[in-house]
Amino acid sequence: MSLFTVPSYDDVSPEAKAVFDQLNKMLGKVPNLYATIGYSGNALASYMAYVQAQAKGTFHAKEREGVFLIVSELNGCEYCLASHTLSALKAHWTEEETLLLRAGRLPDPRWQAIYAVIRSVIEQRGAVSEDILKAFFAAGYDKTALMDLMVLINVMSFTNYVFRMTEIPIDFPPAKPLP
Repeated sequence: MSLFTVPSYDDVSPEAKAVFDQLNKMLGKVPNLYATIGYSGNALASYMAYVQAQAKGTFHAKEREGVFLIVSELNGCEYCLASHTLSALKAHWTEEETLLLRAGRLPDPRWQAIYAVIRSVIEQRGAVSEDILKAFFAAGYDKTALMDLMVLINVMSFTNYVFRMTEIPIDFPPAKPLP
């Protein structure tokens, strides 16, 4: 049994309620993971501000969803795989592409380079070899893109870790397992 339940609107602070109201307007609901982050109104408001700010970086919405799928797969987060598979499909990825992204097998050199950086960051706690960085730059990215990618890894790892710690119910259709 989990020590966590998903808090209701009445269970959270006024600061969290304000974010719940925004989420209801944008999404028509407050996803369970966001509600759980709402145990701390500060954490939820800070997270939402961070997410909105990072959206102005190098990677457009479709690319961000691809990054989020890779990070969530490597971090083993079923919740974020479910929610971001749905978002990726809305951003015009095919289901097959989402599976290839998650497995690091999308046959696009740019995505191979992104996957290698993300995998190294996650598995090596931030360390990325010179060869992996050179391949990333050779794929057409620059240092700005690298820092923007680090933000995306960070923002997704936060929600991945919150889910893995709390094990709250997943309120999205499950993502297909990798073959």
